[in-house]
Amino acid sequence: MKPQPASAFSHPGTHVDPAVLIALRADMLGAENRDAGPVSAMPGGFVIKRRGNGQEVADNRIYAEGDDLRHIDRGATARTGHLYIRRFHEERDRVTLLVADFRPSMLWGMQRAFRSVAAAEALAITGWRAVEAGERVALLALTADGSFAVSPRGRSRGMLAVIGGLARAHEAALAGPSGARADPPLDQALTGISRITPSGAEIVLASGLDTPGDGLADVLGDLSRRRNPRVLMIGDSILGNLPAGQYPMAVGGRRMRARVSGRGATEPRGATLPADIPCITLDAGGSTEAMIRTLGG
Repeated sequence: MKPQPASAFSHPGTHVDPAVLIALRADMLGAENRDAGPVSAMPGGFVIKRRGNGQEVADNRIYAEGDDLRHIDRGATARTGHLYIRRFHEERDRVTLLVADFRPSMLWGMQRAFRSVAAAEALAITGWRAVEAGERVALLALTADGSFAVSPRGRSRGMLAVIGGLARAHEAALAGPSGARADPPLDQALTGISRITPSGAEIVLASGLDTPGDGLADVLGDLSRRRNPRVLMIGDSILGNLPAGQYPMAVGGRRMRARVSGRGATEPRGATLPADIPCITLDAGGSTEAMIRTLGG
């Protein structure tokens, strides 16, 4: 089978545009409601307050037995006559691995964008938020023909490398042979992630969870012992409003049939994810502004 030319996918929603993903940084920052206190963000819409042992002072408090005397706040102690210690912002080498599902089941959509494109947008928003929090970002993009990886890097340069990797991996996925292609099982595609991420890393998977494989719950459960996996479930809300049946589709020269179970169809989260794995559902047909709001921006 011949690969499809790039011109076959001319609609903006069918390809990953680096310029769009770069612009999401400003959109995310503009919509973000900043907390007045120091926070430790777990990218993807999960935020917790945390103190640490960095060098930047967060606040101070009354001394308690067992506190490190090296952290005494001499100014506050002199002013109040009570012993105060300083508390600091956390300072850790934090890594967020962004995992993009670009397998064949993600390369289609019914409204604004392919599910794969929406996955890239969601990961870009998550990645920009991680970079703003001082984290390093890395990429693992899954396709039918293998995976694309970008090593962890910090600041804007690291996020630009991830965006470039997303665009290249998506173009490679679209350029695959035409016709029906089976998804590699997701559990097998995720095997080995623990070898490329440090303990404590955030692992953010953007996927529709099609063809999860029998061992996906076990893989995510094993990762959660030393890392923090979470899922961005990419769906298409219009599917729940279509009558049951098979719908012929033509996408970039490919002819396929989408099977719809009928009104009220739901995403397969309960059958594939352990209960303790955080999951946020995103609509590929919705706007990026709505996506930013859903992700906590």
